[in-house]
Amino acid sequence: MRYLFALTLLLTLGLLSPACAQPGRKSPAFKNKVKSEQNKFLDKQWWLGFKAGANLTQAGVEKRYAILTPTNYATSVTDKAYDNFKKVGSQAALEVTFNYKRFALSAQPTYRHSRFTYSNQFEWLNTEQPAERLVLRYDQEQRIDFADLPLVIKYEFGRDKLRPYLQAGLFYSILVNATKTVNVSGTDYASGGTNTFENEPVIVGARDLFDNNWGLIGGAGINYKLGNVRLLLDVSYRLGMSNTANVQNRFGNDRLSGIGDVQDDLRLRNLLFSAGCLFPMRFLSSSFKSL
Repeated sequence: MRYLFALTLLLTLGLLSPACAQPGRKSPAFKNKVKSEQNKFLDKQWWLGFKAGANLTQAGVEKRYAILTPTNYATSVTDKAYDNFKKVGSQAALEVTFNYKRFALSAQPTYRHSRFTYSNQFEWLNTEQPAERLVLRYDQEQRIDFADLPLVIKYEFGRDKLRPYLQAGLFYSILVNATKTVNVSGTDYASGGTNTFENEPVIVGARDLFDNNWGLIGGAGINYKLGNVRLLLDVSYRLGMSNTANVQNRFGNDRLSGIGDVQDDLRLRNLLFSAGCLFPMRFLSSSFKSL
């Protein structure tokens, strides 16, 4: 009888020992449920941040205009030659992004300062004395400030710390300010020798010569997860779809018209390089680190 009692006691303790050995451990089913709830939460996230960088500009000519028209050689000789993607501008943006799984909708209000240059040349010739001539060269630099309102859709690849993405969208640019600098230089062959000269630069406010415009955005970038923060690098191309020139004020600046300069019809194209960081707006708890 004693042996039977002892055997029963041992069996009872053996059955109870797994439950009593680790009273604080949760069951695998409970863990999976918690993990699933966290993943559902992280599928939706708001991000707020700042980015800044540099940009290059190309001026796409839609239609050319001129003050001076040659009479003894082709008009195309005096056409403006644009230096595309040569002058470096800058931009700064506030980014507000809503993430859902791999997709994101992003508003990125931006202050953008863009620059581009062009040049053209005129020649005056004494038909009776061909050696007597005057060559003038005009070098112009445009500086334009815009308040851009872009709306972008992103698609992310991967779930690691380093996440590449593609982006596409639309933008509307509101003109803030513009200035133009004109450098006039030349060579005089008609004053008894060969004399070169360069006049003082003409700097004028050119806000009336430009207008608001809109366009398309395409690009790519990389997010890097650093704790709760995302560091980002991106490149975007903005294709202007409307005329940037103000057609009503084309000949309205007397100083520019007086030196033979007039604004062409242009569609601006910009290549933007940016770096920044984003901060998450939603957390599970004070002890949980958001992805």
